[in-house]
Amino acid sequence: MKDLTKGKPSKLILAFAIPIFMANILQLTYSIVDTRIVGSYLGENSLAAVGSTTTLSNLMIGFLMGLANGFAIITAQKFGARDYAGVKKSFALSIKMGCIIALAITVLCLLFLRQILGFLNVSNDLMGMAVSYIFIIIAGLVATFLYDACAAALRALGDTVTPLVILAVSVCLNMAGDIFFVVVLKAGVAGAAIATVLAQVIAFIVCFVYMVKRYELLRLSRSDLFDSHLLRRHLKSSDENCDTEGAEGKGRKNNMTPEVIAVMKMTMLKAGLSMAFMSSLVNIGSLTLQNAINRLGQDIIVAHTAARKISEIFMVMFTVFGQTMATFCGQNIGAGEVDRVKKGIKLAIFYTCIWCTMAIIASYTIGPWLVKLVTGTNNPIIIKNATNYLKFDTLFYYVTAVICIVRNAMQGLGEQITPLVSSSLEMVGKIVIAFTLVPLLGYTGVIVAEPIVWFIMVIPLLVKIYNMPVLRKQPVSVSLKK
Repeated sequence: MKDLTKGKPSKLILAFAIPIFMANILQLTYSIVDTRIVGSYLGENSLAAVGSTTTLSNLMIGFLMGLANGFAIITAQKFGARDYAGVKKSFALSIKMGCIIALAITVLCLLFLRQILGFLNVSNDLMGMAVSYIFIIIAGLVATFLYDACAAALRALGDTVTPLVILAVSVCLNMAGDIFFVVVLKAGVAGAAIATVLAQVIAFIVCFVYMVKRYELLRLSRSDLFDSHLLRRHLKSSDENCDTEGAEGKGRKNNMTPEVIAVMKMTMLKAGLSMAFMSSLVNIGSLTLQNAINRLGQDIIVAHTAARKISEIFMVMFTVFGQTMATFCGQNIGAGEVDRVKKGIKLAIFYTCIWCTMAIIASYTIGPWLVKLVTGTNNPIIIKNATNYLKFDTLFYYVTAVICIVRNAMQGLGEQITPLVSSSLEMVGKIVIAFTLVPLLGYTGVIVAEPIVWFIMVIPLLVKIYNMPVLRKQPVSVSLKK
C-alpha cells in the first residue's frame, strides 16, 4: 500500500500513475488485438458488426468501471483519514451493491438487446453477428465489475502494481483465447467475445485471491458482507492490530455503528453513481452518434472503429491521471492536506499537456500506418477518414486533458454534481450534432463533434473548481479530516 498524503507530490503522482498507464496500455492492446484478429481472419463484415456494438459495450462497461472507481473514492478517503474499519466496510459495500447493480444491468440489456441494436441502426446483414458478440460481452458484466472493484480498491490504498501484473496475465490469456476460439475453433465473433469474458473472470479470481491474502484491510468475512452487528464485533478486534501493512491501526476504536454504515452506504452510492452516470452520459451521447455513423455505410463504420481505437491509446494518459487524481485527492482531503490537493491537480494537468503534444505529432506522422495496423486493411476510404478524424481531434486534446483531470479531482473531493453537469452537456451536444451536422456533413460532422462539446464541457468544471470552498479553506478546516 502507498500513503499519498506524505512525500513529494510530483514523485508520488508519477509513481502512482505509471503502473496505471501500463495497465491501460495493456487493456487497449488486447482490445486492438481483438479488432485486428476479427478484421484479418473474419473480414470487414465481421469487423463492422463488432464495431457497430462498440459504443453499447463502452456504455455498460464504462458505467460499471465508474461505479467501482466512485466507490473506491470513499475507500481512499477512509484510508487517508486512517479509518481502517471504514476501509474494510466500504470495500464490502462496493462488492455487495456493485454486484446487484451489475446483475440488474445484465438482465435488462439481454432482455431488450435486439431493440437496443435496432436503435443503433445495426443493419440486418450485421445483426446476427452483432447479437452473438455483444450477448456474450453483456453476460460477463458481473465478472467485469468484480475485477474493476478489486483493482479500484487496491488503487485506493495506493497499490497500482498488483492490478497491472494481473491485467498483464489477463491480456495474455485474452490474446491466446482469441487465437484459440477464432482461428483454431473458428467460432467467429462469438469466439472473440468468449475470450474476453474468460480473461475477465480469471483476472477477478486471481486479483481477489491475492488481495485478501496480502492485505488484511481488504480481507472480508461473511459478517462484513451480510451482518453489520457481527461486523462491529469483528472489526473491534481487527482494528487493534490492523494498519497500512496489517498492524498500524493499533488501539483505534471501531465506530461502525448501524447509523455510520447507513451514512457510508448513501455516500458511496452518491459517489459511485455519480462517476457511473458521468461515464454513461458521455457514452449515451456517443451511442446516439454511433446511430448516425451506422447510417453512413460499412467503410465509415470501420474507419470510425479504427479511429476510436487509436484515440483511446492517445487519450489513455487522460484516464491515467484522472484515476490518479481521484485517489490522490481522496486520500489527501481525507487527511486535510488541501495544499497538496491543489499542487497535485496542477502537476497532473502539466503532465497530460506534454502527452497531448506527443499525440498530435503521432497523428500527423504515423496516423495512416496506425489505421492499417489496427484494421489490417488497405482500403483508402477507411484510411483517409480515420486519419482525418485523428488529425483534427488531437489538436484539441489539451481541453480534454483539463476536463479529465478536473472532473476526477472533483469526484475525489466529494463534488458529484458539477462533473455530472459537464457530462450531461457532452451528451446533449453529441445528440444535437448526430441529428444536425452528421446528416448535413456526413462523417465530417462526426469529426468535429467532440471538439465542440469539449469546449462546452470545460467551462462549468473550471468555474466550479476555482470556487470550491474545500480548496479555499485552511487544512484544519477540512471536514473530512475529522
